[in-house]
Amino acid sequence: MTQKILIVTHSGDLHADLLTPILAAKGGAWFRIDLDTFPRDYELIQSFQPDGCRGEIRHLPSGASIDVAGIGAVWARKPGEFAYRSADLGPQELAYAKMESEQALFGLLYGLDCHWVSHPLAMRSAMWKGEQLQRAQRLGFRIPTTLITNSAAQVRQFRAQLPEQMIFKAMSTPTLAAEEVAAADCVAEGLTTTLIDDDMMESIDAVAELPCQFQQYVAKQYELRVTVIGRRVFAARIHSQDDSRTAVDCRDMSAPIRYTPTLLPPQIERRCLELVASYGLNYSALDLIVTPDNEYVFLENNPAGQFLFIEQLIPEFNLLETLADQLLQEAACSTR
Repeated sequence: MTQKILIVTHSGDLHADLLTPILAAKGGAWFRIDLDTFPRDYELIQSFQPDGCRGEIRHLPSGASIDVAGIGAVWARKPGEFAYRSADLGPQELAYAKMESEQALFGLLYGLDCHWVSHPLAMRSAMWKGEQLQRAQRLGFRIPTTLITNSAAQVRQFRAQLPEQMIFKAMSTPTLAAEEVAAADCVAEGLTTTLIDDDMMESIDAVAELPCQFQQYVAKQYELRVTVIGRRVFAARIHSQDDSRTAVDCRDMSAPIRYTPTLLPPQIERRCLELVASYGLNYSALDLIVTPDNEYVFLENNPAGQFLFIEQLIPEFNLLETLADQLLQEAACSTR
């Protein structure tokens, strides 16, 4: 039986839209679950009998289906909010429906003994910024001097002891959770990495409300986005210091800065691979700084980080094709 690739994402995911034609051109078979239309547009069946269990998911609009015994690889790409046929579910009904939908779908999928890019439980274990810094340091990376606290006194003391400027950087999302609330309730669309000046320190008592992350500002020669797919490493040099808009935070895509391919020193490449593998991940995107003294500084690990923008800026990396080849090879080798 030809093993299929299961893609778990949402209907607006351009990464998945572009990957499937590549899989088709290579003779691959796949089935896609868009979580923002599940369970409304799907039928799920999981049965347990004395001789074992079986499972099937059907996409009702298209009639396509997948037997879980035929899944050889899973690309767990992006989450999405569930959708239901009834539009008038009350708050408690909606909350219960979400919990039961999670139990049904992920109870089925997490039992798959196949190749994952990457398993959701591995991705969740890899997302915690404080733990990432500890792990990176143990593996030999230099990391920024960092303080995570809700004590204003500790922040003042930390800043006074730093030889350089201090920055604030969100740990969970730079959007400040704007995507989690209705438009009418959104008070800010995001906050990039921010240099903390004296005026901001006047309001530092506000950190008592919730723990925040502060770091020593690390001078940059350039930045790196290191994409790891399986055992392959693609390092993009980000010329962030060419434009004032990206000098502190390179994520301002309105600035036409250069992205160029580069090779990592063998020791740094090995550490990147070790870090990703230590979480059981088969994909990740790491952010690093290279200082004016050519020191490599680890910033963070993104277990589900975006990569399409790297593909667009450095087409020779062929990241989509590399990922497609990995999924197809692992699906073909599956012994399920």
